[in-house]
Amino acid sequence: MKAYIYPGQGAQFPSMGKELYETNAKAKKLFAKANKILGFNITEIMFNGTAEALKQTKVTQPAIFLHSVILSLTNNDFKPAMVAGHSLGEFSALVANKALSFEDGLSLVYKRALAMQKACETNPSTMAAILGLEDAKVEEVCSKIEGVVVPANYNCPGQLVISGSNEAIATACDKMKEAGAKRALPLPVGGAFHSPLMEPARVELEQAIADTQFSQPICPVYQNVTAKPSTDIAVIKENLIKQLTAPVKWRQIVQNMVADGATEFTESGPGKVLQGLVKKIHREAEVSGL
Repeated sequence: MKAYIYPGQGAQFPSMGKELYETNAKAKKLFAKANKILGFNITEIMFNGTAEALKQTKVTQPAIFLHSVILSLTNNDFKPAMVAGHSLGEFSALVANKALSFEDGLSLVYKRALAMQKACETNPSTMAAILGLEDAKVEEVCSKIEGVVVPANYNCPGQLVISGSNEAIATACDKMKEAGAKRALPLPVGGAFHSPLMEPARVELEQAIADTQFSQPICPVYQNVTAKPSTDIAVIKENLIKQLTAPVKWRQIVQNMVADGATEFTESGPGKVLQGLVKKIHREAEVSGL
């Protein structure tokens, strides 16, 4: 069975989507439509902008969404048995399985990006990757630190990203090394995604999702918050809202997809990060990119 997977923030690179735009008429129309929906020329930043310009959350998220979704929508062999996305990628997955229209998906992603950027500016915060420790040990260390610091991304065995206030993350990195972590790396991100510090953004997104029309999906989406498949619109919406302040259970998603029959994982979007994670979670899986 074929699973399609969609990357999150961090997968962007200068000139992303340019070749697709230049070689596919349908892609060109969708990119042009995106510029109108957003009210600014995102394609100019994607195709010709600097890495720095692409790094702003309000640009990064819609840019990755567009590249990911347009790759799927212009692929003639696109027939997903199941889909999943890492963080932001869950919105791409929901357009791919027809739960959301292209237009509504893009509008939600942009609203999410703006709300998250605002939350980051209100609460200076960050994330760090902890390598070489068991998940349970990372959770234990986080629970003993004062301030906000929580597990945010369960990426693969031996790699868990934590999220929180600047001070708490700095303390946590020291404590993780003391506990035996091979590395504790602060990440170049704008804030503490998937932590309680994103609560203001969650409230904003909740209203936007409530106001958006969802349709019956053509296949299950494995959601970040539960790692379980769903085709129930009410459940999908509830989990999308919770996602901003809850951890991404990527390792568990891949394990559940494999248990449910996934043998091939195709990453639709910029980069190959998820292909690498899938191989670390399930060595026998076939991985490829669109």
